[in-house]
Amino acid sequence: MKEKLLVSSSPHLRCGRTTNRIMLDVIIAMMPAVIASCIFFGVRALIIVAVCVATCVVSEFVCRKVMKRENTIADLSAVVTGILLAFNLPVSLHPVMAAIGSVVAIVVVKQMFGGLGQNFVNPALAARIVLLVSFPAQMSTWNAPFYYLGGTDSITTATPLGILSEGGGEMPSYLDLFLGNHGGSLGETCALALILGGIYLVIRRVINPLIPLCYMATVVIFSLIFGRDILVDLLSGGLMLGAIFMATDYATSPINWKGKIIFAVGCGIITMLIRIFASLPEGVSYSIIIMNVLTPHIERLTRPRPFGSKVRKEENHNEA
Repeated sequence: MKEKLLVSSSPHLRCGRTTNRIMLDVIIAMMPAVIASCIFFGVRALIIVAVCVATCVVSEFVCRKVMKRENTIADLSAVVTGILLAFNLPVSLHPVMAAIGSVVAIVVVKQMFGGLGQNFVNPALAARIVLLVSFPAQMSTWNAPFYYLGGTDSITTATPLGILSEGGGEMPSYLDLFLGNHGGSLGETCALALILGGIYLVIRRVINPLIPLCYMATVVIFSLIFGRDILVDLLSGGLMLGAIFMATDYATSPINWKGKIIFAVGCGIITMLIRIFASLPEGVSYSIIIMNVLTPHIERLTRPRPFGSKVRKEENHNEA
């Protein structure tokens, strides 16, 4: 035989999609939200995004060098983490604080656990929680949309969920909630931009719509049960951002469809319990982090049974 037979480990069929290509698709999907944040919050929003991205890339480069590992900045995952972290920050946050969060996301949450695919929680959300605990006042100060047109940085406002939680103030209209004309973190205000990004990711088959749809459906059900405004719960806070871009993270969410449903429903339940009963007006970050930790157990409980295993068990029992 002139032809050689090669024996190698699986997978034997490859789709040709690389990590770099997937991350590039995610970056493209986030561009509408980046543009929307710049429109509503001015050039300072772009500065926060740039600081987070640059710090994440530099942190990953230096960390991999120190650890004497192959450098992975070319896979663009650090860029994605930087943008997602910036999306979870108020525009008024000092860039130095944003840089600290970026270092935490890359060095502590990602690289110390082995790098891309080895982190057990979402790096951007973990860094946001660290910043929220470390700088609570700065992380809870929200600038009003188009504040920069007044020539001052002191125009502050409350988020829709903050108004709902405190029971005072005028709620934005549904149109303003949908378009993003209200206070909040950079990437969470404009639902339209996030939905456009989500549709792009689904079309490109980067994400499965099961998690976002089940997550939002759970929020709708709880909103109905407790007599809340469904559209306010859907369009306010970080629900759209979390459901589309962070709950669908490959490394920290279940693989099989049963696990995805349990994961998404759990995120929705915890989010609404925090919104309704806790002192915090928002619970998306905490809900996703908690379900990230539970993901290995969810996958263990929902893993598919090997084909024919039940039949073989019955045959062995009959033979005995």
